[in-house]
Amino acid sequence: MNKSISEQYFNFSQINSETMKQAIIDTLYMTVISMVLVFVLGLLLGLLLYTIGRKNKPYAKIVYSLVSIISNIFRSTPFMILMVLIIPFTKVLVGSMLGAKAAIPALVLSAAPFYARLVEIALREVSPGVLEAADAMGASYWETIYKVLLPESVPALISGITVTTISMIGFTAMAGAIGAGGLGALAWQEGYQRGNYTVTLVATVIILVIVFIVQGIGDALTKRTDKR
Repeated sequence: MNKSISEQYFNFSQINSETMKQAIIDTLYMTVISMVLVFVLGLLLGLLLYTIGRKNKPYAKIVYSLVSIISNIFRSTPFMILMVLIIPFTKVLVGSMLGAKAAIPALVLSAAPFYARLVEIALREVSPGVLEAADAMGASYWETIYKVLLPESVPALISGITVTTISMIGFTAMAGAIGAGGLGALAWQEGYQRGNYTVTLVATVIILVIVFIVQGIGDALTKRTDKR
């Protein structure tokens, strides 16, 4: 006899609280660690793209094109394919291809170029008049970056990291399907494959709650830092 929809999706006795708790911890671990690395690497790469892109010399154009191509390769490769492709690198780096730690290299490689592009766009949107004023006052390159460029682009940078984090949460769910753990693995292995649709439903709801929290924090910080 087929189970009713309520029995399939709302049978909360199927949920192991300890397993669910560990899955949440794994998802948050992958997201937080990866995003710290993505923020640092993406910011540096974005600054590099912005700086090189402003130069008109031939070598600068060549370097910019090379960096852009490499960035686009990692940014455009589907996440699950990228994760499989770098398994040898992941084994060398973390010693395993399974678990939350094993997903971090692929997460960073897929998201850092994406955030770097957002950083470059944010820096390009800074008013040229502000930069000219900094040059007129004799500001050095690094002074212009940390006293003018970065402060002026903070709202856009926060908005960009918010979007990237939400994408990252989705990537962690996909990574779970191939052994990374977390809510994605729980929804797939314990939920779908074993017919425990309640587990899949609850894991999905928790992922959505995390996304809404991240979006809410990001929107609030963006509004607070926006001087316009």
